[in-house]
Amino acid sequence: MSIHANAKKITTHTLQEMKAAGEKITMLTAYDYSLAKLVDQGGVDIILVGDSASNVMAGKDTTVPMTLEHMIYHAQCVERAVEKALIVVDMPFGTYQGNSRLALESAIKIMKETNGHAVKLEGGSEIVESIERILTAGIPVMGHLGLTPQSIYKFGTYSVRAKEEEEAKKLIEDARLLEQAGCFGIVLEKIPSELARAVAESVSIPIIGIGAGPHCDGQVLVLHDLLGITTDFSPRFLRRYLNLEESITDAVKSFCKDVRDGDFPNESESY
Repeated sequence: MSIHANAKKITTHTLQEMKAAGEKITMLTAYDYSLAKLVDQGGVDIILVGDSASNVMAGKDTTVPMTLEHMIYHAQCVERAVEKALIVVDMPFGTYQGNSRLALESAIKIMKETNGHAVKLEGGSEIVESIERILTAGIPVMGHLGLTPQSIYKFGTYSVRAKEEEEAKKLIEDARLLEQAGCFGIVLEKIPSELARAVAESVSIPIIGIGAGPHCDGQVLVLHDLLGITTDFSPRFLRRYLNLEESITDAVKSFCKDVRDGDFPNESESY
């Protein structure tokens, strides 16, 4: 049997064992109880309570507006539903950059109020001090390199990162720094496939890709994109497994028609 199948509860140690065995790791986002329960039942290894809730749940253009209180609320909803998956909570913009004491306080607040299992931070060498400070409290930390959405105003676009040699070298160096700092894993977003392979081979911790090709130790997608709820977002790396936008819209139209035609509720649906 696989390591995933044998595990009663996925932990950071489970993920390390999976990488060592060459067993691919799965990760999806969730922001609410109902969908988190289904994702957990589906067998995913990691549930990311992502600040991407800003986009798919709140309709914002960026993840920057998310607050600590927003993230805690979503993580509380998810935690109530999950039995097996490891729950990782994004630390929102402004809760860890340039202030390691604030980073520690924010991470502790997340862990105490959500019962989550780990936090995720975006950035490389510039956030190592914050990572190390958080780890002093025994809180597991996941890193995030490549395209870092919280830095959208710095980069200006959501285009592929690290295509130039100098930036690619820095990314590999940053990955090693994050491993040395104590991160249990790293998300690589929107970078060339061969660079992602080089990163995965240069560190011993799991590398989870999104738009980073097939050579990572695992893959992550935003659930609403995978399900086809957010059809206005169609990057090259996205594979849609359902078209729920159409299905949900059709169901709502049918309900409205049945009510207006007097067909709902009928006698069997009445007391």
